[in-house]
Amino acid sequence: MTIPRRNIALTPSVIHIDFIQQINPLDDKSQFYPHTSPILHHPSCISHSTFSIFTLYLHMLKKERYKLFVEHFSAKQPDAETELHYNNPYQLLVAVILSAQCTDKRVNMVTPALFQRFPNARALAEATPDIVFDYIRSISYPNNKAKHLVGMANILLHEFNDVVPSGIDDLQKMPGVGRKTANVIASVIYNAPAMAVDTHVFRVANRLGLTNGKTPLAVEKDLVKNLPEHDIHIAHHWLILHGRYVCVARNPKCAICEITYMCRYFERLTAQNERDKLKA
Repeated sequence: MTIPRRNIALTPSVIHIDFIQQINPLDDKSQFYPHTSPILHHPSCISHSTFSIFTLYLHMLKKERYKLFVEHFSAKQPDAETELHYNNPYQLLVAVILSAQCTDKRVNMVTPALFQRFPNARALAEATPDIVFDYIRSISYPNNKAKHLVGMANILLHEFNDVVPSGIDDLQKMPGVGRKTANVIASVIYNAPAMAVDTHVFRVANRLGLTNGKTPLAVEKDLVKNLPEHDIHIAHHWLILHGRYVCVARNPKCAICEITYMCRYFERLTAQNERDKLKA
């Protein structure tokens, strides 16, 4: 009997076999059961006559997951970038501040008129929050963000000579700029090895098995530590876009996902489905 195999080129040491028994699954203590089988040196050590179906899971080392992650997205999305519309660092800074707890699509609807009225930091610094509010009223938390934008423009103009700084600490001196926003600016404008962890990055990185971090900072540190330094700035976009369009929060689109072979979440989901079938 021939057992179907998945064509995945990985070292034998990381291949883990799970399967469903075909005949008398409980009468031989030597038989394996889903998620109790050992790490096998090679699939050929399984008796082909005993089993009808098996699923190949990859219990990889973290470094192997990262390697596959980078290889896939480097090939599929080599030019991934932010979906916020901007023409210069000042505009990106404004857009990222507005994007907090708001969609990029909504921000992009608001910023054309805002940038036309306030084309630079000086124009924005001379405005009042009430005036700015009228341009961003459809954005989430418009009152606070209007105050942040005016305050940011004043500091940008008077403390940084109208030049968006590259340092994370300097960026966070401006109102409305937390660590996540600062990392976005540093990575997008200056290609710095900074990882902004938003809800998409946090979710996808954990689901894939790139991290077990329980906080955004823990996830950030894990990603920065394990990703190649020159890929960190673009990996931020890979994770965001994958989370936005494929690995969505409530009902991830695993059926169209191209990286289920390296996904810890999909592995667990598949294993649970197999266990449910055995119980049925």
